Amino acid sequence: MPFSSLGLSPALLRAISDQAWSAPTPIQAVAVAPALQGRDLLASAQTGSGKTAAFALPLLQHFEAAVPQSPRRLRALILVPTRELSTQVGEEIRFLGQHLPRALKVSIVFGGVSINPQMLRLRGGADIVVATPGRLLDLIDHNALTLSGVATLVLDEADRLLDLGFAEELNRILALLPVQRQNLFFSATFPPAVQTLAQVLLREPVRIEVAPEPQTQPDIAQRVIEVDAAQRTQLLRHLMAQNHWSRVLVFVATKHAAEMVADKLRKARINAEPFHGELSQGKRTQVLADFKASRLKVVIATDVAARGLDIAQLPVVVNFDLPRSALDYIHRIGRTGRAGEKGVALSFVSAASDAHWRLIEKRQGLSLVREQVAGFEPLGVGLAPASENAATVPGSGGIKGLRPSKKDKLRAAAAARGQ
Repeated sequence: MPFSSLGLSPALLRAISDQAWSAPTPIQAVAVAPALQGRDLLASAQTGSGKTAAFALPLLQHFEAAVPQSPRRLRALILVPTRELSTQVGEEIRFLGQHLPRALKVSIVFGGVSINPQMLRLRGGADIVVATPGRLLDLIDHNALTLSGVATLVLDEADRLLDLGFAEELNRILALLPVQRQNLFFSATFPPAVQTLAQVLLREPVRIEVAPEPQTQPDIAQRVIEVDAAQRTQLLRHLMAQNHWSRVLVFVATKHAAEMVADKLRKARINAEPFHGELSQGKRTQVLADFKASRLKVVIATDVAARGLDIAQLPVVVNFDLPRSALDYIHRIGRTGRAGEKGVALSFVSAASDAHWRLIEKRQGLSLVREQVAGFEPLGVGLAPASENAATVPGSGGIKGLRPSKKDKLRAAAAARGQ
């Protein structure tokens, strides 16, 4: 099926040609037509499936057909969970809209940076806003924009939006939107919270579920290595030297772990930087730019990097700590093996994280052979007691059941004082 069969305008087909896209991806092939008709969508599509274009192309065609307004009136609002995804989505929309007869104004807004430049860019209005929920509400509170004219709402990574605790902010935003509008929900998974939201907001939606085809699944070699928690950094260094990896994305459970592992690697003269939600936006942008340009060898990241990052030719992802949610495993490893490239995904499993790894295997339908690396064979046996603090159980990733209660913490503090 060619793009020309989707009913898209010549200007959009020209932009698609500039991208050298030969044919629509499965999600684009089934989502564009009903979205062009103004139907609500509830679409399931994995990371890297081309879903941004699946909602961007209909939005742009609606903009092209709309009557020009002065000042510009916001027509489409796209909500995303992370700063990096907002930039990625906004830039793709700008590229696809570059040949439209009327100039398109896309505003990308997110927190972690000064609000003043974003307010200045919104003077005179905007046609499309791509936003994280918190910063959008800040701008509304500053009277920098209004949502009264929004004709289409897109929730991109809807499951992640709710997982990151944006439910209250989403409710505030929804209350400010016109009742009559088109709603496009895209999500990799449909947990109960997303299903409930969809039932409330969507009107006779077209339900789309695009499963990855076997021949199009990323070529990712998944491996699991048993290692004592204290040996993980040394093992990581050994594997990097042995395999001559050009770049490595390492996932950890906490901001503290990201800083600590990065510091250890730098002391070993390995160019490494942490990446987490408490860094300034300028620092996060710089780290990603250096990583993509191969000026940086290793990035140690929390799950803020598990979705929305497209790093070309990234050879390997390492789960230094296992993800807290079994669902996040697939998103983490999906940072490698993109665009037809091969990739490797390694997971370190210690005695303390063994049970959680078994849960991930069960939820993801995996059965991987456990490996051991000579010189790093694990010595630890048995799982940590459930009352131990997850922050002190290496590799736990903050697993439920390993966190101490408030009483446990008070007892531990009293015991420490008495020693």
